[in-house]
This record gives sequence, structure tokens and C-alpha cells, in this order.
Amino acid sequence: MIFFVFFTHQTFSQKTYTIVLDPGHGGKDPGNLGNGFIEKEISLKIAIEVGKELEKHDYFKVIFTREEDVFIDLWKRGAIANDAKATLFVSIHCDSHTNDAHGAGTFVLGLRGNKKNFEIAKRENAVIFLENNYKKKYEGFDSNSAESVIGLSLLQEENLDKSLEIANLIQQNFTKKLHRVDRKVKQDNFQVLRETIMPSVLIELGFLTYKPEGAYLNSINGQVQMGKAIADAIKDYVDHLRLNTVKEEKFNKVNTVINNNTVINNNEVEFKIQIASGKNKIETKPYNFKGLKNIEIEEVEGFFKYYYGVTTNYNEAVESLKTAKSAGYDSAFLVAFKNNEKISITESMKMQ
Repeated sequence: MIFFVFFTHQTFSQKTYTIVLDPGHGGKDPGNLGNGFIEKEISLKIAIEVGKELEKHDYFKVIFTREEDVFIDLWKRGAIANDAKATLFVSIHCDSHTNDAHGAGTFVLGLRGNKKNFEIAKRENAVIFLENNYKKKYEGFDSNSAESVIGLSLLQEENLDKSLEIANLIQQNFTKKLHRVDRKVKQDNFQVLRETIMPSVLIELGFLTYKPEGAYLNSINGQVQMGKAIADAIKDYVDHLRLNTVKEEKFNKVNTVINNNTVINNNEVEFKIQIASGKNKIETKPYNFKGLKNIEIEEVEGFFKYYYGVTTNYNEAVESLKTAKSAGYDSAFLVAFKNNEKISITESMKMQ
């Protein structure tokens, strides 16, 4: 016998919000060295200041990808956040340029917006080649290739609105409270953001190659001020979550209880796991889908939907759903089709 329980889930305030702070570079990768200032040291000191501010509130749990001068692979930085089921991932960096460019900017994951942004993304992604066994871990990814740049994490596309919200709060604090030059919120394809499955931002605190700005970021006063500006933005963002003012995502879930010996196998009904959707058409390579293979694409009214685990066997579909979720696709769900037309799970069960 099969039972169905339908319920509506809404976002609600949590008791603890896990924030992962990612000081860029470290160890054998110093980052940029403009005017003798060292990016890896500045990013770590400011991340620690952010953590100190957040830990004053008992509803925050702060995790650092590194707390000392060590090299951390880009994939591992994202994995730390994913394993912690973090609320937010914040990667902290300093910029460089050949001229007197200066100011603070915040990035979210997105398509290459222009040549200048693309060069920043390529520079930050180049650290991949310092990692051990990078060819295997990033098989098929080329930091100089437009095709690889377009291969975005679709989970991040689903989180884009929230990423933009926190990015805008950070920029407002930099420019209105600290009067830093506004280099605005931008989108680009940073590898460290590709690896995360929650709202994520990458901050470029300023340009070490511009001596006055480098000196400010290298000073205790500058580090305390920038750290507090970031922490205050995170607190405002989480306050919105706690008050349920962030747009709630409503969806139906189906909880199905089925006898272990019952196998649904009818060629007229096909089950699939929808793992993501977005406006960008992405190559169905495993590295674009957290290692999942045999991904199908369907275009519906300008959006591309991505399916995994196509089968006519309901039990196999349930296992595929578990696999997708364990890979990081927490919002994946089961869908059913008959003669290429989408039907409800309830209707599919009635046909068995």
C-alpha cells in the first residue's frame, strides 16, 4: 500500500546561522604583493575581525577556511562551507592593477560581464594550478576558456537573489560608512564561488597596488573598520532572515511510504530528478553538476531545466534523489512524465 502526505514548507527563522569566512590565498600562495603589502596576511586579519564581531551574537556560528598561514585548495574552501551547511560564504581578497585604480567591490557568481571583470576572475582562479593533482580535480575546466567560464554552478544561480542582497549591503557599508570608492556589485565566474551551494560573495577590499589604499588595508585601523563593515552587513542580512522578510520559497513536498517489495515499473511513466534550472544553457559535463553524470536538459519558456537519474522504476528514482541531495542539490525533487508530458506524482501512482 502507498500513502501520500502533502505539506507546504516555508522558510522560517533558525536558532543558529553558520557563516563561513574564507581569507583568500595563504601558504605558498601569497596573493598580490602590491607596494610590498601581502594579500594573504591582510585578508586573514580582516576575516578574523569579521569573526570577532559576529561572535558577539549567540545566533552566529563562525567557521574559517583557514586561521593561519596555510594553503587551502579552492575546492576545499567550498567543501568546508557545504559540509557545514552554511547560511553564507564570504571570501575575502585584495585587488591589484597596473594603474592607480582603487576602491572596494563585491562579486557574486555569474556570467563574464566584461573583459575587465573576466581578468579579475582569471587571476583569482589561477591559484588552481598550485593545487596538487589539479588536473584530475578540475578536469575539463580551463580558467582562460569562455566555455568553462560559462559553466556555472546552477545552485548558485538559484541563490543569486540572496547573494546580491548581501553583496549590496556590504557595498553600502563600504561606501556610505567608510567612504571607500564604490566599484559596485558585479557578477563573474570565480572558482571558489562555483564550489559553494549557498548564497556566496567574494569581496575585493581594495587595491594594494594603490599605495594609500594598500597602507589603509594594512593598518590595524583599516582592518578593524573593514571587518566591522562586513560583519554589520552580515548581521543586517541575517536579521532579514530571522524576521522572515526575505522572500519565502514555497514548494510542495511529497512524503511517500511504500512497501519494500513494491516496484513500480511501467514504460508509460518516466521518473526524473530535477536538480536545477536557470536561464543559462550549461554543458552536461559532470564537472558542471557536482560529478553527476547523464544529465538531461529541457528548455521551457526561456529556462533550462536539468534532470538526473531518468528511470521508469520508482524505487530507483528515490535512490537517485538521495544521490542528488548528497551531492549538494538539497532542493532537488522528483518529477514524473507520461508521453513526454509532466504529470503529478499522485497521478503517476494512480496509473500503476
